[in-house]
Amino acid sequence: MRVGLVLVSHSGKLAEGVAELAAQMAPDVKVVPAGGLPDGGIGTDYDSVLAAVERAEEGGGVVLLYDLGSAEMTADLVVESLPDPGTAVVVAAPLVEGAVAAAVAAQGGADRAGVASAASSAAGGGESEAARESAGGAETAELTLGNDVGLHARPAALLVRGIAGLDADVRIRLGDQEADGHSVLALMSLSARKGDRIDVSATGTQAAEAISRIESLVERNFDE
Repeated sequence: MRVGLVLVSHSGKLAEGVAELAAQMAPDVKVVPAGGLPDGGIGTDYDSVLAAVERAEEGGGVVLLYDLGSAEMTADLVVESLPDPGTAVVVAAPLVEGAVAAAVAAQGGADRAGVASAASSAAGGGESEAARESAGGAETAELTLGNDVGLHARPAALLVRGIAGLDADVRIRLGDQEADGHSVLALMSLSARKGDRIDVSATGTQAAEAISRIESLVERNFDE
């Protein structure tokens, strides 16, 4: 019972496009667009958003994201009108980045609170705030990317999903840049390309398993 997503936008095309992108990252997550007015115009529609929430709900709850102010109001009204408003939550996050982060978290099995947190944290891009000196005992690996697109959207999503649920803090470095291995957006921000050499470090009780899974993905060229 994964968490479902609803994308509330003033534009039907925008909602559909973001939903398509998010679904590429998380094929098992139901991402439902709710954009525009019934006649195709620009705006948000209460009944359409309510129907989208009902479609997205598969037992794990629903997270709603929105683009502009009145879309938030519509989403709030829908949640408040649900028989159990606690099954859904409206999250303030950048629509595209939040949807991607939320979808990947949901794909990894996060609960509603975890998915909402992933979406709301997307604004910061998951940058490492505190550069951490590799503590003693950290597992490390140096890997060369051989796939055509490097560490871009789909490979980044696969990496995040690959280590989801492990007790491991994973850091990926490219040059002087460092990204949280659990954040698709942070990994994409590295702009790592084919041929680039990345440094992977992990700490935690399952650090070795995390390193092993990432090594396997890189060796398989992320199944491209």
